[in-house]
Amino acid sequence: MEREENNKTDVIVVGGGPAGISCAITIARAGKKVVLIERGKYSGSKNVFGGAIYAQPTREIFPDFEKTAPIERRTVAHKYAILGKEDATVVSYKNVKYKDDASYSVIRGKFDRWMANEAEKEGVILVEETVVRELIVENGFVKGVKTELEEYYADIVVLADGVNSLLAKQIGLRGDFSTQDVALSVKEVFKIPQEVINERFNLKDDEGCIYQIFGGPMLGILGLGFLYTNKDSISIGLGVSLSELAEKELKPYELLDNLKKHPEIAPLIKDGELLEYSAHLIPEGGYKKVPLIFGAGVMVCGDAASFVDNLHWEGTNLAMISGKIAGETAIVALGRQDYSEEALARYQTELENTFIIKDLRTYKDLMDGIQSRVSEFLGYYPQKINAFFDMFTTTDSIPKHEKYWSFIKQFFKDRKISELFKDIWTALKLLWSILK
Repeated sequence: MEREENNKTDVIVVGGGPAGISCAITIARAGKKVVLIERGKYSGSKNVFGGAIYAQPTREIFPDFEKTAPIERRTVAHKYAILGKEDATVVSYKNVKYKDDASYSVIRGKFDRWMANEAEKEGVILVEETVVRELIVENGFVKGVKTELEEYYADIVVLADGVNSLLAKQIGLRGDFSTQDVALSVKEVFKIPQEVINERFNLKDDEGCIYQIFGGPMLGILGLGFLYTNKDSISIGLGVSLSELAEKELKPYELLDNLKKHPEIAPLIKDGELLEYSAHLIPEGGYKKVPLIFGAGVMVCGDAASFVDNLHWEGTNLAMISGKIAGETAIVALGRQDYSEEALARYQTELENTFIIKDLRTYKDLMDGIQSRVSEFLGYYPQKINAFFDMFTTTDSIPKHEKYWSFIKQFFKDRKISELFKDIWTALKLLWSILK
């Protein structure tokens, strides 16, 4: 007992990413004692993501972050690139006006470390290079954690330990994900001079661009690509379902190499110096795969709770707000000295009223629909979009109406009427599930 009292705190948070830090700093600001345990050398050293954080939710945790945080560029341009094997159709939206709900490209190694430092200033006790091996459970309540060296005790433990979350599995809050519910994302970062990035993407020094990429080497498979501009580097990568990688014996780094060679993408990273290569698992099961997120003395947030909106490539904002709400729930429970499952159910209730659960619910049928027609929606139709624009922009003295009819005839020749009806029916069902 003496050892327990010496190592006792109000709350232990496992995982020093956006979810864990947001939770810990929320609790510390309320005057409670909180220990944040991070397995990496420093917060952000183990974290991988596409490249953007979102201003509005970030301000909920760090109101003045734009003044001191290590931000790369403010996003002013979004491009959606539909790649064929050699051609591409790119839809672009640009707004250079300052927006309160802007997003910023960041480098997680820098940004997470900054967040952790801010948390320490607020009183969070940060324990780095420490792996939590298992949870301490007594009489059905989570009472603390065991690390390689010692045990730490707390009234509440918050798990923000990432997509695998072995700790949540240990106490039965979740089981193993199927390969369909997880994507493997691979990313490379290339050093490119700031002025070159500005010229290639038509940007000013503080302006950034995001690409969402469909097709190319991912034609017909459940995968998407991305590209983010930093101050003097470019992050490019893709994510592909583990089930697709296994079934089709694909190697993600080969897919990325092929993406970099595509005529639409290659000029954007030309002459870049490779700085890093990284890989990361992403939970993509959506609303239907969200595990139990609270129990007696414990809550789960961020990627560990499968809070990722894969259609919009959103994860950090869901992580930060879920961490904040977990922290607020902990504060209420500490005030009442009630750490039961019923008391911590407030966490679930509060989340139901946020964009997190509402957005996940909006797209709850998306993955099922896409997986059922993946070769059509991510293979056949992207190629036909590019074929249409190839026809539309070609001048060859053939009358336009003949070209239109030729395209239409070929479209129906390549796709049976019965298959088209299935595609339309699936698309309508998905649209209805989103709008209802």
